[in-house]
Amino acid sequence: MTGVSIQHALLLAALLFTLGLVGLLVRRNLIMMLMSVEIMLNAAGLAFIAAGSRWGQADGQVMFLLIVALAAAEIGVGLGLVMLVHRRFNTVDVDRLSDMRG
Repeated sequence: MTGVSIQHALLLAALLFTLGLVGLLVRRNLIMMLMSVEIMLNAAGLAFIAAGSRWGQADGQVMFLLIVALAAAEIGVGLGLVMLVHRRFNTVDVDRLSDMRG
């Protein structure tokens, strides 16, 4: 990584992670919550890339590939569940789903 210091990259990763965490805690829409988790995963991937670049190791890139695979699986399962919830309850609002019964 030339021109960008590790401090700036980690600061951006921390900012993105905080943004995703706030979105996850504040939003009540299931799709927005999934998007917030994606932002948090990308922030973690950015931190791994920055650290791997700083130490000249490929471990950060390998971890980023694992994070991308995890994010793809998470969004696939998550969107499937969102579609099922929307089909059954006709809403994606988490607060309205709190009265679900087993």
